[in-house]
Amino acid sequence: MYLKSLEISGFKSFAKKAILNFNSPISAIVGPNGSGKSNVAEAFRFVLGEQSIKSMRGKRGEDLIYNGGGDGVKVNRAGVKVVFDNSLKAGQRMLNIDFDEVALERVVHRDNSNEYFINSSPVRLRDIVELLSGAHIGASGHHIISQGEADRILNTSIRERREMIEDALGLKIYQYKKIESQRKLEKTEENMKSVESLRREIAPHLKFLKKQVEKVEKVQELREELRRVYKEYFKREETYLRHEKEKINNEKSPLIKELETLNNEIIQAKRILEQSKNRDAKSNELIVLEGLLHKIRLEKDSIMRELGKIEGEIHAGERTISKEREKQMKDEFKTVYLRDVEEIVKKIDILKSISEIKELLFGFISSHKNKEDSALIAETEKELIDLRNKKGEFEKKLKNLDENERIKILEYNELRQKIEYEKDSNRDAEKNIFKIIARQNELHGLINGIKTREDKLILEEESFKRELEEAYIIAGRETSDYRGHLIVNMDEDRNHQYERLKSIEKIKIRIEDSGTGNSFDILKEHKEVEDRDTFLARELNDLEISKQSLHNLIADLDARIDIEFKEGILKINAQFQEYFSLMFGGGSALLTVIREKKRKRKSDTDLSEVLSAGEEEMIEEEEEGEEGIDINVNLPRKKIKGLMMLSGGERALTSIALLFAISQVNPPPFIILDETDAALDEANSRKYGDMIANLSRYSQLILITHNRETMSRAGVLYGVTMDSGGVSKLLSIQFEEVLQVAK
Repeated sequence: MYLKSLEISGFKSFAKKAILNFNSPISAIVGPNGSGKSNVAEAFRFVLGEQSIKSMRGKRGEDLIYNGGGDGVKVNRAGVKVVFDNSLKAGQRMLNIDFDEVALERVVHRDNSNEYFINSSPVRLRDIVELLSGAHIGASGHHIISQGEADRILNTSIRERREMIEDALGLKIYQYKKIESQRKLEKTEENMKSVESLRREIAPHLKFLKKQVEKVEKVQELREELRRVYKEYFKREETYLRHEKEKINNEKSPLIKELETLNNEIIQAKRILEQSKNRDAKSNELIVLEGLLHKIRLEKDSIMRELGKIEGEIHAGERTISKEREKQMKDEFKTVYLRDVEEIVKKIDILKSISEIKELLFGFISSHKNKEDSALIAETEKELIDLRNKKGEFEKKLKNLDENERIKILEYNELRQKIEYEKDSNRDAEKNIFKIIARQNELHGLINGIKTREDKLILEEESFKRELEEAYIIAGRETSDYRGHLIVNMDEDRNHQYERLKSIEKIKIRIEDSGTGNSFDILKEHKEVEDRDTFLARELNDLEISKQSLHNLIADLDARIDIEFKEGILKINAQFQEYFSLMFGGGSALLTVIREKKRKRKSDTDLSEVLSAGEEEMIEEEEEGEEGIDINVNLPRKKIKGLMMLSGGERALTSIALLFAISQVNPPPFIILDETDAALDEANSRKYGDMIANLSRYSQLILITHNRETMSRAGVLYGVTMDSGGVSKLLSIQFEEVLQVAK
């Protein structure tokens, strides 16, 4: 058994919790009319996801909730839970979920809100439907026949009849997938229209931007040409300016130098004339200089004698020290650190006189000599230091006297030459002054001419700088690349530069006339719009592929549904004929696939024809409608072939035979039959009982009945009663008790 139990709480007349356990292949629910038996069947519909309140005999969701009455208290929610045995049987589970027991629960509230649960976990209705569809279970399928719906399959349209049979054959899952695919296809087509609409919207702007980009590209070509001409112009112009500047400097420099020389010459000539007036004073100065020179030379001789004496004493002291130290070197090795030597070298570079250097060296030697040096060396070195100091003082005095003597000799010779020169140069000086002034005037004229050219060159340099800045703005800083390609020799005519300037101006005018504005923004916007269009085109292609894929999937599903439906019809017809013959003692029954015909007005196709046609001609055309199932029966010993000619009992037997035939072909886990045997007489009730007994081998049966024969076939009997408060209550009876009740 797949169906284990049903729990009802607050649903319709079941105000309090009621539990039905289904541990028998056939369970029967009995009770008086109006006791709430059919509410059990509707509870099954409810928990399995039925959305039509009308099919459960209600108008609103709150009609499914116990509303109180009598002593009963109104409740705010209704809940139904059904439990399935989902353990592995023949290597597979009934429900495609990895649980041995599956509990489905649905709760409805007064505000019409619904909650769905699978094993106490909240889920969507869709999850419930998908789970049950794999087991051929649905809210309103062939396996739940409510009261008065036994012959529904006979009264319904051919299309609805086909849907019922498809559901029974387990094709609902394919239909669900088909509907989902069709929904996706519609969404895909909507998306395609949206994408196509977006592409149409951006197409004019993209076309405009392409034209702008073409202009920008043309401008870029012009700018590239402009950069080329600019580079050629700039490298030649800079070379020209540099050469001209060098040329002017080369011409101007010697003239200025000559002018400076002439200025010095005229100053000198004027000085000569002035010096002739002071010739006597210079002779007296000459006598004084001779006396000073004599005095200096006498003092030098005295110092030289003293220096000779001191150097002799120093030489003797050094020999004494040298001998003493040679003796000591044999006894021990003295270490002098390199850094100390480096330090003394640095100090030597700073000192100026030999005496200071000697003093420093002796001090260095003294600082590094052995503490155990002899008293002789110490005393001798002390004397040497004094001698060297004296020597240094005398050498300094001697040096000063030498320098003073040299200066006085130069002054003496210079003064003597001046006195001699002045005598001869006075006459030449006056003549030279007039020549110099004439040449100065000539040089000033030449320099002024060069100055004019220099001013012009400065203006050309300023113009060059302005052109360079303008080039940076218009053509970019790439124009500065010309500096690496300067021309060494400038030998072309200057007019060629003027022609290049004209070409530059023409290109600039063409760029300005292009009216492209900010080319970067245009290129950026074009790239963005083009990328957007490319993305949309790619998206449209993907959608087209998806559309074709969905078309193929729908076609495959249609083909599969058609094949399995036709195979199922053949099986159902075999069972239908068997059950029909059993119920009626012969005859024939057959399901046929037909396509209904639909009439349409000519006005639906051509309005102009309607205007000229009569009323009779307006309803003549037919078209093929939807495909469905027709039922053909032929009763034994009667000339009845159509369903419309059957009596109520015959229709009930026919519908039962068809329902049982459908259930045999693809047996559902359970079947609920609500008083489908109500119209049967005693003989047919026994036949009905035999059929449900046979059917219980394939499907679990829940029978709502008043028929004693039907009750006798049940293993468990649930009695439903209703108290004064309108609340349904359950009473269960085991099989043995059922037999007693049935007798």
